[in-house]
Amino acid sequence: MELLQIFWIFLKVNLLSTSGPASVGLLYHEVVSGQIITESQFVQAVGFSSVLPGSDALQLAMYVGYAAGGYSGAAVALLGSILPPTVLIFGLVVILQRLRRQAWISQFVDGLSPAISVLMVFTAWKIFERGGETGWLGWGIGLVSLAAMALNAPARIVVLAAGIMGILIFR
Repeated sequence: MELLQIFWIFLKVNLLSTSGPASVGLLYHEVVSGQIITESQFVQAVGFSSVLPGSDALQLAMYVGYAAGGYSGAAVALLGSILPPTVLIFGLVVILQRLRRQAWISQFVDGLSPAISVLMVFTAWKIFERGGETGWLGWGIGLVSLAAMALNAPARIVVLAAGIMGILIFR
């Protein structure tokens, strides 16, 4: 299989879909209907990429790329998968860098901050509802972490300390 064809397939799939199930369907059409890999290989690829930690889409790309073209096929498929979102993010960063001094941008960010905070509180609440086995100790770690962040402790240190406390307390 030609490496340029593998690259084009994954570039096209990642430009035309939003990832997730939509990309799996489009990728199936491109690689199985296009007779690049067999249906059983594709099912195996989806299964492996679903159970392994990390991005399903990237693992699926590497698996299919490897099946079609070996190690170089996996590398080319990975490049075709990460190129579109990388270019879009860099473009967005350039635009935001040019606009950052405008007043409406800072007002927009100021308006987002409370919304993100409330979203994080609701997410934490849902996590505690579903996995309520942590009980009061989990709530204690959460409250101590919240207090540390309110006192402007470095966020990375707070998260790391909370994780270590969780390991020690919930063994």
